[in-house]
Amino acid sequence: MKKNIAIIGAGNGIGLETVKLICEEHKVYSISRELSPELNQLGTEFIQMDAVKDSTEILDQLPETIHGLVYCPGSITIKPFQSLSKDDYFSDFEQNVYGAVRIIRTLIGKMQTAEASSIVLFSSVAARTGMSLHASIAAAKAALEGLGRSLAAEFAFKNIRVNVIAPSITDTSLGSIILNTEARRKSAAERHPLKRTGEAREIASLVRFLLSDDSAWITGQVIGVDGGLSSIKN
Repeated sequence: MKKNIAIIGAGNGIGLETVKLICEEHKVYSISRELSPELNQLGTEFIQMDAVKDSTEILDQLPETIHGLVYCPGSITIKPFQSLSKDDYFSDFEQNVYGAVRIIRTLIGKMQTAEASSIVLFSSVAARTGMSLHASIAAAKAALEGLGRSLAAEFAFKNIRVNVIAPSITDTSLGSIILNTEARRKSAAERHPLKRTGEAREIASLVRFLLSDDSAWITGQVIGVDGGLSSIKN
C-alpha cells in the first residue's frame, strides 16, 4: 500500500536518507527550512517550514490522510555544565521536544483518518548513557523519550504507533560538529564496541521499518542504534 509520509527535517542527514529509501514506494512530503539540491533531485513534494516555528500553515499543503510522520530535527550542544546557559537548555528543548509536540498536534487529525499510522521520533544514546558535556541535550532527549512513550499509550486505541530511535554519533552534517577531525573520528569510533560510528542510511533503514506494516505490533519503544555503546562493554 502506498502511504503518505511527512518527514520533518528532510533536507539532510537521516531525514534525507529516509526520503531516499522510501520515496519510490510512498508519497513523501519533504518538510525542511531549505530545498537542498540533493532533495530537489528526488522529486518529492517539498514544503518549506522551520520546525521551531508555527506549523499550522502547512496543513493545506498536505493530504487529508497522513500514514507516517518522522520528526528528524535535532541539535548537539556540547558544553561543560557550568557554561550552559538558560538559552542553551531552552533552545535544545524547543528544537527537540516542543518542535515534535507542535507538528504532532498539527497533524494528529490527518493521522487519525488512516486505518493505522506511525510516528517516529529521535532521541540520543546520551539520554540513557551518562556522557560528559551533554547535560542540556541529554535532558531534552530524555524528555522526548518520555513524550514518545506517553503518546504511544494515549494514541494506541486510535492505532497510531509512536516509537523513538536513539542513535549514537552518526556521520551526518549535525554529527560533523563532533567528527570534525580525523583524530576525533578515530576517538569516537573507538568508544563503540563495533569500533566505528554510524551511517545515516543505517538509521534510515530502521525508520523505514517502523513506518511499514511489518512493525505493526511495535509501539512505545526506544530503540538504540548505537554500535552497542549503551548496552555492552568489550
